[in-house]
Amino acid sequence: MEKFVDLGYDMARLWAKYWPDYLTGIRSTLIVAVVATLAGCIIGLVCGILNTIPYAKTDSLGKRFILKLIRVIVRIYVEVFRGTPMILQAVFIFYGLPYFTNGSVAFKGYSGIWIATLIVVSINTGAYMAETVRGGIISVDPGQTEGAKAIGMTHVQTMTNVILPQAFRNIVPQIGNNFIINIKDTSVMFVIGFIEFFAAHRNIVGVNLMYFPSATIEMIGYLCMTLVASFLLRLLEKKLDGNDSYELVQVDALTMSAGTYNYPGRGTPFDERNPEAQKSMLREELRRQAERDAAAWEGQMAETRRSHGGTGTKQDGGDQ
Repeated sequence: MEKFVDLGYDMARLWAKYWPDYLTGIRSTLIVAVVATLAGCIIGLVCGILNTIPYAKTDSLGKRFILKLIRVIVRIYVEVFRGTPMILQAVFIFYGLPYFTNGSVAFKGYSGIWIATLIVVSINTGAYMAETVRGGIISVDPGQTEGAKAIGMTHVQTMTNVILPQAFRNIVPQIGNNFIINIKDTSVMFVIGFIEFFAAHRNIVGVNLMYFPSATIEMIGYLCMTLVASFLLRLLEKKLDGNDSYELVQVDALTMSAGTYNYPGRGTPFDERNPEAQKSMLREELRRQAERDAAAWEGQMAETRRSHGGTGTKQDGGDQ
């Protein structure tokens, strides 16, 4: 118990002395996470839509070649950025571009570090969101697409008006998951000199060597950020789900005529659920069927009599 008291005391000392540095790191972390998640969603949306454009053997060779080439490029992009650590991606982009361009393309100053950080996290998020969007589009019932085509919608109209609104609800949890991951994974950006929450912790520890108390502050800070993000995302999902109960609107005339119909009371001749009414309807139907059968039988008999009468007349004339 004494150790916990000492830990709390050390954390209070660190926070009292370095709270501006911690808050600056938290602010940088949140800015990068929000901006990179939005940019990654846009990248993933474009890649997901391009990756699901349909084509058939009857299409022109040029169209099929372009669509296949786009899918190959998207697949390479997704596999490369999903299959490599973000810290190495940051190294390759921040240090690799100046290396291959002989310094003509370089991220100079702290503003350059900010730009490089946003690019790395955005591209990495876009690779994950590309597959998320593709899965969300595929999850929509194919009958929705067929119905849209049946009423003359183009592919763009079908995607914007039918498919994407439904797919968006399916991918909202994954968007939130990527946002929470970005809050934590920005900690690797210290490798290119970006000062975020974890980098602030490293700088503070380098001054006072109180590693564990500062790491505990970091853990609590990251936990608070992710819990708040999860809470806000749950509110968004609940908002998209709508109300659990609905009331019948009785203002429009069509709603009044179609939505307020009540069955007749039990026991009345017009009650379809009344057994006596059902028996009466059955007897009436049998009576009508019997009348139709009797009329048909009488017609057949009359036709038979006419045919026999004509034959007898011909025979009498022949005997004379």
